[in-house]
Amino acid sequence: MIKRCIPVFILMATALIYSSCRKEGFLAATTTTNLDEKSVFGDSSRTVGFLANIYSNVGLSASLSRFSYNFITCGGLEAACDEAEPSHAFSTPATQFATGTVNAGIIGEEPYKTCYSQIRAVNVLLKNIGNAPLRQAYKTQMIAEARFLRAWYYAILVQHYAGVPLVGDTLLSYDKPIVAKRSTYEECVNYILSELDAAGSILPVTQSGLNYGRASKGACLALKARILLYAASPLFNGTTLPADAGPGGGVSVDPALVGYPTADMNRWKLAEDAAQAVITLGTYTLNTKNDYQTSSPGYGFQGLFPQRVNTEYIFQLMRPTGNSDFENLFLPPSRGSNGQGSFPYQGLVDAFPMKNGKLITDPSSGYDPNDPYKNRDPRLDYSIIHDQTVLLVRTSNGQTNGSAPVNIYVGTYNGVSTGQDAVHQGTLTGYYNNKMLDPEAIAATINHGSDRVQPLMRYAEILLNYAEAANEFEGPTGNVYAAVEAIRERAGLDPYQLPSGLSQSEMRTYIQNERRIELAYEGHRFWDVRRWKIAPQTENIQSQGMEVDRANGTVSYKVFNVTKHNFRPAMYLWPFPLSETGKSSELVQNPGY
Repeated sequence: MIKRCIPVFILMATALIYSSCRKEGFLAATTTTNLDEKSVFGDSSRTVGFLANIYSNVGLSASLSRFSYNFITCGGLEAACDEAEPSHAFSTPATQFATGTVNAGIIGEEPYKTCYSQIRAVNVLLKNIGNAPLRQAYKTQMIAEARFLRAWYYAILVQHYAGVPLVGDTLLSYDKPIVAKRSTYEECVNYILSELDAAGSILPVTQSGLNYGRASKGACLALKARILLYAASPLFNGTTLPADAGPGGGVSVDPALVGYPTADMNRWKLAEDAAQAVITLGTYTLNTKNDYQTSSPGYGFQGLFPQRVNTEYIFQLMRPTGNSDFENLFLPPSRGSNGQGSFPYQGLVDAFPMKNGKLITDPSSGYDPNDPYKNRDPRLDYSIIHDQTVLLVRTSNGQTNGSAPVNIYVGTYNGVSTGQDAVHQGTLTGYYNNKMLDPEAIAATINHGSDRVQPLMRYAEILLNYAEAANEFEGPTGNVYAAVEAIRERAGLDPYQLPSGLSQSEMRTYIQNERRIELAYEGHRFWDVRRWKIAPQTENIQSQGMEVDRANGTVSYKVFNVTKHNFRPAMYLWPFPLSETGKSSELVQNPGY
């Protein structure tokens, strides 16, 4: 059931920490408390601050510190699927989904509560902005941004639950009946698309300067492409979820709540066209800039993420300059991290091909299990810290003192014994995450922080969205090849070209693996394996790590078991929390729960 009235002063109470390119930008810090609607919307700066606060949770789904227990972070969605091991074994949705123990009684309220709180905030703004002392042109843009944000939060809800209650412009309050009846999946998709079309017709193609980080027409089109791609995917396009989920889900759940009951191949065409619309803008390109190096293969991939502003980001979570929170989560202990990130699995490492583009399972790839990180896709080193990866060294005063390899091995090597970074000590899998970390940033210090923001939609995703949709609708055309090969070329593969004459099925496999490695740790994998309906294969696994032994002057590599993962068909969707379904029989639970 949707939460009842949330006073405006609560929505305004949280200080907004995010900033744009300059500290005085639109997303700069805003601290306002104990204000009613008249006070907020009677003041121009408070009105602007109110909208800025609605942006504060846009990174909810993709947050890498999303799940925690008693203030100890355990990871994000990457730790709830076959990407990574949670840093701690506490019962959070990450471990619940990984082990197959999730149910409606223990699942958190986070996505449901947060999204509807922000949707209500949008509706408060739409109701009151007419009274704000702002120029009409500025009000018009703020309304368009708010409608994009409402669509964004509904998209997160639909991603988690499929069909959800649509409240329109209604302001929920204590003196009015609460609408808790779920709308169909189709109704939700259509509503989101209509909001994006309306917002996109007003917003500029991109935002820059002090407005960087705000919603744009490009963001509207990109979210539309993502929504339509999901809608065309096997999980939703001709859904069989009620039957798949078995006892508890096969009788009482209307299939229309969790997808389109009848499949339609034309939905792939809609997704293809939507992605093409972003490409046709000609505004976004794959990044090829790197402030730290200019010649190493794939440097544009590594160089993308430390940049605050670039040509690839379409929508992003703005964050303060000089941040080091990703480093705090993911760097090895010797570099000052708090050890509360997640640890990549061997399966993710093995998904990266060789530099020649061939999978390591291909006998002709040149892969050497006795030297497993040699001649690999450059994105592997930019995404994963393995034994002997070279990183900056931090001193006690927060400065840096050169670089040194990370010793993750067991045994003694060159007179150096196992230390705090070692497998089974600092890392549960023998790996640390390196994705989106700044090569010149170190943990727990502002002296060497990053100006990085977190990407929520970027051009590489659009190319992969286009390739997937076009391949499903038309087959592996030249345009499909071109989209995938552009990403492989930027990655530094040589040759980057795909094999000629691929079948639709073979191309699908390449696209799915490209998504896995290009978009790793960006909140996609958890949803991708579900919408493709391959989760029974990818999630029913024995996760593994790597132990490197350097004792006695020799080097050996041994794969070891970590956590047994389990998947039930009910886990294609999140359950609505019992705290919500218990409030109203109208809020029908998802299949299998």
